[in-house]
Amino acid sequence: MHISNALSRIAPSQTTAMTDRATQLREEGRDIISLSVGEPDFATPPHVLAAAKAALDAGDTKYTPVGGTSRLKQAAALHFARDLGIEVPVSQVTVSAGGKQAIFHAMLATVSEGEEVIVPAPWWVSYPEIVRFAGGKVVPLHTHAKDNFRFSPADLEAQIGPRTQWLLLNSPGNPTGACYPADTLRGIGDVLRRYPQVMVLSDDIYAPINYTGARHATLANLCPDLSDRILTVSGVSKSHAMTGFRIGVAAGPEWLIKAMERLQSHSSGNPCSISQAAAVAAFEGPQDFLADWCERFRARRDLVVSAINAVPGLSTPVPDGAFYCMVDAAPLMARFGDDQALALHLLEHGVAIVPASAFGGRDGFRISFAADEAKLEEACRRIARAVT
Repeated sequence: MHISNALSRIAPSQTTAMTDRATQLREEGRDIISLSVGEPDFATPPHVLAAAKAALDAGDTKYTPVGGTSRLKQAAALHFARDLGIEVPVSQVTVSAGGKQAIFHAMLATVSEGEEVIVPAPWWVSYPEIVRFAGGKVVPLHTHAKDNFRFSPADLEAQIGPRTQWLLLNSPGNPTGACYPADTLRGIGDVLRRYPQVMVLSDDIYAPINYTGARHATLANLCPDLSDRILTVSGVSKSHAMTGFRIGVAAGPEWLIKAMERLQSHSSGNPCSISQAAAVAAFEGPQDFLADWCERFRARRDLVVSAINAVPGLSTPVPDGAFYCMVDAAPLMARFGDDQALALHLLEHGVAIVPASAFGGRDGFRISFAADEAKLEEACRRIARAVT
């Protein structure tokens, strides 16, 4: 084997590994409830499926522009304005094969060897690996359950150095479900004004899944004077149960959008033409189902939080959004040793979760409550039996 230095810097995704292991055990006949995967269990809306079928019937199966069709860019601009309060021209929008690809291209296009990227922890598993692949240095910004896994503007400023290139900001967050309120984001904006070299990647993919009762807040809307150094990433995977369609959208300064598209022209090329047609329908079509989905997720959240906090040795704060709980299991570590051993123990008892160490945390695990209530209740019973 000959592995490149860039690839040797990154590790496989533990969320994917745990999901694959759960699938393998089920195929072997084991009864496994998987709470490891981060995707809605709801069906893709019918009008989205109809648009995909219509595109197939119309023969829309050829190449499109690398950064997405004009129609989808216009629909994405509508989404950014309507749902995130960000007014952007089409020239500042790009389409990729999922939000992950947009983040990957943004980092590869801008991060040079040794430049620093501040990543709040616990983090989504791909953030640090993308930074490392690009040759950057990950600077963890640790958050804690007592603060609902949110950092303060002062916490951020303490981590900024002369080589800081980016801050990665995810709200609502994976794996914690933390949402940053408007006042905190304004404070973060005040800090950034003192450091004009620092850009912000605002990952708002979970924006529609918010339980706070307040309108979703995003940095580019609250601090428009900073918009020339903010890249906002969104998509249809979480909001419209379209994970398999692989469509992400991003809005940012035109120079960065062009750089990302230049890179995409030599990697994947254009996103899937059929998926793009479906995403147009997702952004332009009915959005009323989202309120029902959000309420159903809220009920599942409350079920899981209550059940986990009733288990001796386990605790979790109430997440503000997304569909994840970050569970603290520190009191059990004397028994299990580390959270990976605990994760394997729970898997043997029929529940697949992801250890906190996969997210830059420790002594705990992430639960995805994107599953029906009966599965969640049974999974929580199995967890309780496994650790007591």
